[in-house]
Amino acid sequence: MVLQQLPPSVALPATDASISVANVSKTYRILRQEEKDSYAAEALLKRLKGKKKHAEEFEALHDVSFEVGWGEVVGIIGRNGAGKSTLLKIINRITAPTTGRIELGGRVGSLLEVGTGFHPELTGRENVYLNGTLLGMRRKEIDQRFDAIVDFAGTERFLDTQVKRYSTGMYIRLAFAVAAHLDSEILVVDEVLAVGDSDFQSKCLRKMREVARDGRTVIVVSHQLQTVSDLCSSAIYLSAGHLMIHGTVEEVLEEYKRSFARQAPMMKEATRRPGTGEIRFREVGMTSDITKPGQDVEVQFSVAANPGFGSRYHVSCLINNEDGMVIAQCDSRVVDFWLDPSTDNDARLQVRTPWLKPGAYTVDLSVHAGGHATDIWEQALHFQVLPVTPYPHPTTPDGTDHGVVYPDFDYSQS
Repeated sequence: MVLQQLPPSVALPATDASISVANVSKTYRILRQEEKDSYAAEALLKRLKGKKKHAEEFEALHDVSFEVGWGEVVGIIGRNGAGKSTLLKIINRITAPTTGRIELGGRVGSLLEVGTGFHPELTGRENVYLNGTLLGMRRKEIDQRFDAIVDFAGTERFLDTQVKRYSTGMYIRLAFAVAAHLDSEILVVDEVLAVGDSDFQSKCLRKMREVARDGRTVIVVSHQLQTVSDLCSSAIYLSAGHLMIHGTVEEVLEEYKRSFARQAPMMKEATRRPGTGEIRFREVGMTSDITKPGQDVEVQFSVAANPGFGSRYHVSCLINNEDGMVIAQCDSRVVDFWLDPSTDNDARLQVRTPWLKPGAYTVDLSVHAGGHATDIWEQALHFQVLPVTPYPHPTTPDGTDHGVVYPDFDYSQS
């Protein structure tokens, strides 16, 4: 699909930096679980007795400083809980830093988690105009971009439907189209694009490159290291709220990969891993950590019981290649596999396809219950695929070089 040529955007400010972050920290106060009141009467009695509630402080960001120039596409990477989303919310002025200062050289268009940015009771059409108005645009300016937004999102049939009735995919398509096409000098995108199909993701990547060529700034958070490598001109690595490195994509990705090797032994201790902690993995393993293309990959795991938890839970597994690209996601919900928290559970995952190409792979495992992750064990396992071909008739390397997996296929004459 050929995108419509948009009218020239507003003149960009003449400052050197589009975003300047200086010594920014963000601290949250978290009430201890035992201090929470179940009823209003309990809270009133404690107040009358003069009892004070004790809160713990959690530092989501610590003394973060960097600058981003105009026309840059900056990737922000880091593990779960690194502070990526907090930083985006500060840039987007959803929340204020506890200390430090942030200066923006223009207006920010953003696509953060699903549910932000649109009013659920308004239609898709009304939300497009609402977003444009919030950016300070006149109706005539929004009119000029309206057809391009709708064409990009592919939601023309549902424009006059309330967005609360949209599927997640429809919502994301329209939200990204609005953020990318309206007159904002800075575009901020969280990894919500992961919910879109591959064709739409490709459209988004092309659009973000186009935005950067126009001299605007793009900030993108992604767990897909291949996306960061393909799209970004520089990158930032955050870890536990600290900025570890800000530099070229190659430098940042190398440091990020090395960090996994350093922290892998610590991740075996459950309390060091991200997640709310009610249900945790006890052990993980593989039938074999050396395999061949076309052979099954079998992951074994055990999960500790929590009889008082109540609701059932599911598990998810990601298989990543050496470049950090997620090759496969195996979520137990899609095969209707659930586990009971009242007892210890031993289970296994058998992955029959795709045929993995030779190389090194890692496995991320997570437990999910009640709409949140209770345990996230990144790079819990490593395995190697030997350099042999699964095909009956080997050929020159150019016959199998392309792609990230070996497809199981046949040709036939009709």
